[in-house]
Amino acid sequence: QVQLVESGGGLVQPGGSLRLSCAASGSIFSINVMGWYRQGPGKQRELVARIFSGGTTNYADSVKGRFTISRDNAKNTVYLQMNSLKPEDTAVYYCYVLTTNYVTNWGQGTQVTVSS
Repeated sequence: QVQLVESGGGLVQPGGSLRLSCAASGSIFSINVMGWYRQGPGKQRELVARIFSGGTTNYADSVKGRFTISRDNAKNTVYLQMNSLKPEDTAVYYCYVLTTNYVTNWGQGTQVTVSS
């Protein structure tokens, strides 16, 4: 089991930036993929970005060029740098990890609100 603790959400104006962090603990040796999903009001949860243990990254088309995912394996932490934020980025952002035995663990979620 992997425990995840997120931080960094908040209220930001359109065009602004935020950085989300997610620290993992527990069975960290089994982590393969780390990433972020989000769920906006009245929307389904969607994948935002993910990073594999080897460094490969994937992004949703809606955030390409604006968001950057990174991973510090020494700190067992994944980051999501979000720039040029738009109102449609407003959502609860959930950190997740996929282990080598295909188990998914989730963080508690952090609210990101983009509004003037």
